[in-house]
Amino acid sequence: MIARLSGKLADINFTQCIIDVNGVGYQVFIPMSTFDKLPREEENVSLVICTQVREDAISLYGFATMPEKQLFEILIGTTGVGPKLALSILSSMPVERFSSAIINADLDIIKRISGIGKKTAERLIVELKDKLAKVMQPLVDDSSLAVSDEKALAMEDAVAALEQLGFKRETVRKALEKIVNSIPGEEATSENFIRKALQALNS
Repeated sequence: MIARLSGKLADINFTQCIIDVNGVGYQVFIPMSTFDKLPREEENVSLVICTQVREDAISLYGFATMPEKQLFEILIGTTGVGPKLALSILSSMPVERFSSAIINADLDIIKRISGIGKKTAERLIVELKDKLAKVMQPLVDDSSLAVSDEKALAMEDAVAALEQLGFKRETVRKALEKIVNSIPGEEATSENFIRKALQALNS
């Protein structure tokens, strides 16, 4: 399963791009929020990837930040929401604004998104309110984690890896909050975050 792609940006438009990884071009579908953060063609780029496998196709969806990917994955697990609508939602407003609208049951904001009517908006609120309050709100509202996108991505990779080892997400995030600013930018890799977090969690 492809989780990240790093290479040269070979081609780009508002809905997709092609990333050249050692001579192999990967077609990646993207939201506008990611398009706005992409470099120019032929420059290096790195996107976190959600891989969707169907009987007739393997599709890659790319995101500039981990919260975008997480929201996309939550959305496509919701009744009546496919990848196309999920990308439309991400293209329409920032992660934190959509999450806030769902959590606060703000129908007016949600209905402004292309492809979403009143019934769909109401269903999204019912199905997503608890999920987003639990999963997304700490990611988008935690002002104590004022770090660069690269650090944020490395941290989320570390959180995911430590969750696989049996640690609770919130416990890991609290440990990382205490050490994130002590790690220089050039050393802010997921491996270093995992090592430091393990030291803190096991001390």
